[in-house]
Amino acid sequence: MEYKYLGKEITYDTLKAMKPEERVELCSELRDKILKTVSANGGHLASNLGAVELTVALLSVFDYKTDKIVFDVGHQSYSYKLLTGRFDRFNTLRQKDGISGFPRITESPYDAFDTGHSSTSISAAMGIARARDLDGKKNQVVAVIGDGALTGGLAYEAINDLGHSKTKMIVILNDNEMSIDKNVGGLSKHLSKLRISSGYISAKQTTESFLQKLGFFGRGIIKIILAIKDFFRFLLYRKRPSMFDDLGLNYYGPVDGHNMNDLIKALQAAKEIRGPVLIHVLTKKGKGYAPAETNPSDYHGVGPFDLETGVTPGKNSYTTVFACTMTELAAKNPKIVAISAAMTLGTGLDNFQMKYPARFFDCGIAEEHCVTMAGGLAVSGYIPVVAIYSSFLQRAYDEMITDCCFMNSHVVFAIDRSGFVGNDGHTHHGLLDISYLNSMVNMTVFSPRDYTDLKRCLAYAIESVKGPAAVRYPRGASPFEAEGPLYTEASEFILPHVVCDYGNDFAIVSTGKICEEADRAMEILKEQGIMGKHINVTMIKPMPAKEIWDLLVGTKYVFSLEEGIISGGFGEALERELQILGFESDVTVFGVRNPIVRAMSQKEQLKYCGLDGDTVAASIKSALSQ
Repeated sequence: MEYKYLGKEITYDTLKAMKPEERVELCSELRDKILKTVSANGGHLASNLGAVELTVALLSVFDYKTDKIVFDVGHQSYSYKLLTGRFDRFNTLRQKDGISGFPRITESPYDAFDTGHSSTSISAAMGIARARDLDGKKNQVVAVIGDGALTGGLAYEAINDLGHSKTKMIVILNDNEMSIDKNVGGLSKHLSKLRISSGYISAKQTTESFLQKLGFFGRGIIKIILAIKDFFRFLLYRKRPSMFDDLGLNYYGPVDGHNMNDLIKALQAAKEIRGPVLIHVLTKKGKGYAPAETNPSDYHGVGPFDLETGVTPGKNSYTTVFACTMTELAAKNPKIVAISAAMTLGTGLDNFQMKYPARFFDCGIAEEHCVTMAGGLAVSGYIPVVAIYSSFLQRAYDEMITDCCFMNSHVVFAIDRSGFVGNDGHTHHGLLDISYLNSMVNMTVFSPRDYTDLKRCLAYAIESVKGPAAVRYPRGASPFEAEGPLYTEASEFILPHVVCDYGNDFAIVSTGKICEEADRAMEILKEQGIMGKHINVTMIKPMPAKEIWDLLVGTKYVFSLEEGIISGGFGEALERELQILGFESDVTVFGVRNPIVRAMSQKEQLKYCGLDGDTVAASIKSALSQ
């Protein structure tokens, strides 16, 4: 498809001067480009297709070169990237050395803030707006947040501050789930058009300014007018005023998020408001691509797929194995409950939810609440399993410590996406979890090598551990699926196990799936006449140091290998515990030094950090030759 608009320089003046039918054609081009690129590269599809008209409207009203637009999460920013000078590089989306799938200030001067996790946009935009006011500037600041992200507590902390401070900025609530109540639909549309008209806003502000000048008497009249307005609105809508009005924001909407004229009118009117404004926009996820409209969850984050046939169900993975094991264990124990932070499908708990709806709790994007609630369930005799992605669980660090660990409560944390996650980049990597889990008192930590390990870890964490426990497992499939366990008795998984033993020249001690790279390094070195042994550890806290030392007898050079940061990680803990026992040799730690590892495949990320088997083998050979 040859584009009429995309590929050419598009400025605020270009978009502002467009006719309605030209904007419609531009939206069609944007959807075509997004579909073709995501089907080839993978990425976030449904959310981006739903935000096309909203983005075009925003950039028709706000100048992206001076105004600041902060996208919450950022998984709806593809249209924005295409319209702000990144069309020529868009085919590199989420690829090595390509453009990110999320806003990045290092990628473009028009990305106002780095995002990747949810519920941050209003807080970040408030900081930008307050800096603008301190600098005496007049540019606009806009935060675009979805209804899902609005379930996060951080968003409400920001809204509370915004309504109190009356900072001038605009919040766009991109609502792609709710619909307008039918029995007040016609009246709602009429009042919406009235409230977003420039004449109404101008008259409202002029009247308020005049009455304010009358002092105490004028302020009394304002209170009476507001009370009368709320009374009649209560009669008309048969409900209380918007909560956003109550919190101090000027609420306008709902607005059809796919009607460009209505969007532009609402945004232009909002620019005239001196205080904070929230515009409620209704959009449809997956708009313009029928399979994504029908099943938006399946098209939230996708790998490469065929546009004609659509996405295909994923193969067996650590996530599916966790999900199946959870359902099996719950069938035997009615005290097991599951908790998700708006990631039911992502964590594989949808089947658990269907089978045990009363024992499943999706708390929204509120990780802190999930963890503390789990603590409450635990002290009440239940066994909560909190399934959250590694990088998202970081938000609940304090709650894990104070509301679970300090009380030694039996809460099980199922930590998905540990280690490298690939093309989503550094905001989504689970490279910090070993480090932050190691800092927690009473915490037991498991890092399974394969599916069998994962099943046994989860069962042991639920049935045998007395206090808090964490099972961290990676994204994707196990490379050891057909090989079976390294041990015969099920109970042996908590002990270090020898993967291969060729000699005592050196030893690699690994944990988790990266065991695969250690295996490769061992084979490379064996071919070169360098004979060592490989030990894999599944239970990494408390560290089975005595058992590991027993396996290291006669070995002088020890190397640890982990898919996580070095500082506070597995290798450092191993070295410390061995030294306490009297082990005299140093442990050379192979891990991640800088967690900001950009988008590329998981294999490429391992190589980039020097953790692939070839590089590990070369590093060991170099160390032994010194």
